Amino acid sequence: MLNMEKLLSQGFETIAYTVFGMLIFGLGVWLMDKLTPFSIRKEIEDDQNTALGVVMGAVIIGLAIIIASGIAG
Repeated sequence: MLNMEKLLSQGFETIAYTVFGMLIFGLGVWLMDKLTPFSIRKEIEDDQNTALGVVMGAVIIGLAIIIASGIAG
């Protein structure tokens, strides 16, 4: 029974950290969208701005690394 309690506790922690990380990640992407003076979607989809796509990808990876290291401690 002790192992089941530990498993449930770890499962809850994993779900809580996942939800927290996704919320922070979503907030970061939303903030990037609001702070840019142009439409990111229009630039990437309509104007085929590859450089902006690469920069956005790098920012998203950077956010993911920061969130992961914050959660890992």
